[in-house]
Amino acid sequence: MSDARPPFPPFTAETAAEKVRKAEDAWNRQDPVAVSLAYTEDSRWRNRSEFFSGRPAIVDFLERKWEKEREYRLIKTLWAFHDDRIAVRFAYEFHDASGQWFRAYGNENWAFDERGLMRRREASINDLAIAESERLFHWEPGVRPADHPGLPELDL
Repeated sequence: MSDARPPFPPFTAETAAEKVRKAEDAWNRQDPVAVSLAYTEDSRWRNRSEFFSGRPAIVDFLERKWEKEREYRLIKTLWAFHDDRIAVRFAYEFHDASGQWFRAYGNENWAFDERGLMRRREASINDLAIAESERLFHWEPGVRPADHPGLPELDL
């Protein structure tokens, strides 16, 4: 189980929250190859209107995503869990090449294998254009600091 990613299902409230935070931290590091290793080799994804499967497709998707979504900052929070499944809600902020800022809001449904690797990810996401002065996610690139508010504290 060298490619295992604890915590493993079945999840508890504590282990599900830990899994969510680990995913948030990985995505905020914006390393497509490292992020892809948390998914099974044949992981199936739906992200907005894109459907694909496999780690190479995940890497390709994330490279394209973070090329377009600049100064990306993500916050995830646990919504629900059961056995090998976790539901999260999230928001992230970014700007495009023209400098227009956005806050994206979404929900994800995750299913895991026994090694703690995500075998399925389904994401529904909506973007809202915001002014730079409306940004709420302020930290240096990388992992969200422990003292930065989460979605509930930001009333999102």
